Amino acid sequence: MSPQTSSSLLHSPRTPDRQTSCTPAGSSLSVELPVAFDPGWNRLPGIRVRGRHIDIDPAEYFFRFESHTWLVADWQRVRSELLPVEETATHAVEQLALEFIKAHAYSTDDAALVLRTAHDVYTYLFREEHLDGIGLPGLTADHLRMLREAATLMALNKVELDGHISNIGPCWFFPAATSVVFGLDNSTGAMLDEVYHGGWFNEHRRLESIKAHTALGGRLVHGCQSVPDQSGGVVAPYGASMSTFRDSLDAFKADWLAEVYSYREPAPALH
Repeated sequence: MSPQTSSSLLHSPRTPDRQTSCTPAGSSLSVELPVAFDPGWNRLPGIRVRGRHIDIDPAEYFFRFESHTWLVADWQRVRSELLPVEETATHAVEQLALEFIKAHAYSTDDAALVLRTAHDVYTYLFREEHLDGIGLPGLTADHLRMLREAATLMALNKVELDGHISNIGPCWFFPAATSVVFGLDNSTGAMLDEVYHGGWFNEHRRLESIKAHTALGGRLVHGCQSVPDQSGGVVAPYGASMSTFRDSLDAFKADWLAEVYSYREPAPALH
């Protein structure tokens, strides 16, 4: 894509109704990732993608940005010390994950580290060897790339131990965000969302997901019930109040979901 086309994807700034407590004025979150991200991310306000480089203006990008710290663990340590471990009759995988987090996770205010760690996690979880086993014939390697990109950015979302959702970006609404960024129709966006939380329905993938998400300091939880319904997901700390989390979703879902959809490119007129 040419620079001219890429710059045309940049959206006008959001109206100032965000619930943010941001980094110092003029600052942004920046990261260089191992692979280039789709320039379609520039359709969302507050994010600028130039190949492997991503800049995020928190005041423009987030609907709510109250917490500037995240819990992470070293991905290479997770790979070498936790992924190969199997649960036993006396040590469930959730227990193994929680013990690993207690021993090795730490708090960071480095959003770039969070994004790099998340990219490692989702490069592992959405690898092409799973294509044949997921059971969706329409799913392609390119769809897995979309999943990796969106899930990486979702790692900046955050829920607190009391269940309060403190950070909410547009990727909270997974099908809506992917429809904007990648031009997907509703059914394809829902299919990707199904794969994103499909670990619930496949025990091997669920166990793999629990262990991998220790690198992001918790476990993946969803507000959706049985099918993707745009209630979103987040890596929540073990022990977080799920009842408060569930109640919190209703407070922001409708208005902010509609705003994400408002950035979708209109369908071409029929002649």
